[in-house]
Amino acid sequence: FVSFNQYFAEFISSKFGIDPALAEKAVGMLLGLMQRTASDGPVAEMIQAIPGAPELVAQFGGAEAEAPAEGGGGLMGSIMGAVSSMTGGSDAGGLMAMGQQLMSEGLEMGQIKDIATETLAVAEEHAGAETVQKVKDSIPGLGALL
Repeated sequence: FVSFNQYFAEFISSKFGIDPALAEKAVGMLLGLMQRTASDGPVAEMIQAIPGAPELVAQFGGAEAEAPAEGGGGLMGSIMGAVSSMTGGSDAGGLMAMGQQLMSEGLEMGQIKDIATETLAVAEEHAGAETVQKVKDSIPGLGALL
């Protein structure tokens, strides 16, 4: 038996050329960030509707909080600074920390965007477009990531 999480991680892995374990972690971190920053009702409904999502959030949902807090220099600092300016800097801190951690583990910004887009597409299949749109609308800066 293959769980939905394993299936989805394999799908992301093969579609974007990412290690399945890292794909699973990225999805869990993204959903966890959404859970902490989006409106409670719609995000809870969305996460509950996706098979295995509550477990991914429990496993990886707080992972970006462990990322180093420094602003970072070089190319990564420049990229994250650009993301911050695009998002208005509001709660972009969580998005930036997640992006920095995933990039430090080998993902590129484009791959993170691809994972986010694919995750939300799956969320729409399970929770409905209206619920997912409410979640997207309630997260400052998410549009810049998609």
